[in-house]
Amino acid sequence: MAAPAPFKIDEYKKRMDGALAALQHEFGGLRTGRASPQLLDPITVEAYGAVSPLTSVASVSVPEPRMISVNVWDKAVVSAVDKAIRGANLGLNPIVDGQTLRIPIPPLTGERRQELAKVAGKYAEQQRVAVRNIRRDAMDHLKKLEKDHAISEDEHKKLGAEVQKATDDHIKKIDDLLRHKEEEITQV
Repeated sequence: MAAPAPFKIDEYKKRMDGALAALQHEFGGLRTGRASPQLLDPITVEAYGAVSPLTSVASVSVPEPRMISVNVWDKAVVSAVDKAIRGANLGLNPIVDGQTLRIPIPPLTGERRQELAKVAGKYAEQQRVAVRNIRRDAMDHLKKLEKDHAISEDEHKKLGAEVQKATDDHIKKIDDLLRHKEEEITQV
C-alpha cells in the first residue's frame, strides 16, 4: 500500500479560497436594482448551430446605473440574443435598436428583495458546506497520516488546529460577503 501524500495546509486553504471565489461569482449574478454586466453572465445564446455564452456573440456594458447595453456583433444573432435574455427568467425586457439591445433595470419590489436575500443566503450556505467538507477532507488526511505513523499525535493536533482556524476564517469571510450582499439588495 502506498504511503499517504504529505499534508500541505496551503492546498486545503486554496480549495477554501475557491469556495469564496464561487460565492462572489454567484453574488455577481444577483440583481440588486443596479445595472451590472455580471447579471448577464449565466445567459447562453443559440447561435451558429451551437449554444454559446452571451459574451462570445456580443459585448456588454453599463452606460448608466440602471441600463445595460448589449452590442451584438452579428446582425443575424440579434433576435437569438433578445430571446435568450427574455427567457433567462431575470425579469429583463430588452429594447432592440439595430444591433444594440438596451436593457433597462427595473427597480426591485420589496417582495423581490426578500426573495433575492433568501437566494443569497442559500448560495452562502452552499459554500459554507463546501468549506466544511474541505475541513473534513483535511482532518481525514491527518488521521490517516497519524494512523500510518507519518506524523505524531501532537503534530496531528497542531495541524488540526490550523485547519480549524482556516475553516473559521473562511466561514467568517462567507458571512461577511453575505451580510454585504444583503445590505446591497435591501437598500432602496
